[in-house]
Amino acid sequence: MRCGCCGHVYARRDRMVEILSDAPGLKARPPAGAFYLYISVAELVGRRTPGGKEIKTDLDVSLYFLEWAKVAVLDGSAYGLSPYLRLSFAASMEAMEEGSKAIVGACRALFEASMPKAVNA
Repeated sequence: MRCGCCGHVYARRDRMVEILSDAPGLKARPPAGAFYLYISVAELVGRRTPGGKEIKTDLDVSLYFLEWAKVAVLDGSAYGLSPYLRLSFAASMEAMEEGSKAIVGACRALFEASMPKAVNA
């Protein structure tokens, strides 16, 4: 039997996946249970931040999100799941949406910073 709060939890989970699907370089799938989501950041590894620092690991991605997006996430390597990050959706819908949108912005900035410069002919 499910508790009455499950609908809210699933709504936050689904909304987080929806928002993060707009982030270049992230792959997110809804989990079957729990209050957290693992997202692959494999496509972010090897890129450079807007400040020029190379992203070498999922820990580097988590530190970049903390600095750039002001969002704290856990690196998957702490759980033996590199190159993934663990994100919680146990917060309010508003807080989860704000954090997820900040992550999307940070990913876009990372891709823009890593784009090759156009050569003038």
